[in-house]
Amino acid sequence: MVRTPLTPEERERGERLGRLLREARGDRSMADVAAEAGVSAETLRKIETGRAPTPAFFTVAALAGVLGLSMDELKARCAPAVV
Repeated sequence: MVRTPLTPEERERGERLGRLLREARGDRSMADVAAEAGVSAETLRKIETGRAPTPAFFTVAALAGVLGLSMDELKARCAPAVV
């Protein structure tokens, strides 16, 4: 199966998501947050660094729950800025 390349906007949205999750994690270790969310630390690392710009919905939902973020907040903060 060939995956369609991501648009620049999709990549930018993924980078915003990664920054937001990293900020929300604060001083907590990546391994602790990942374990609590039921994902691997490598998955969290890829999301935070933008190397996985389109993570699965349930992965994002699990991380948001552990970090105390609502899905509405994530959506609003990761949406492209209106010019």
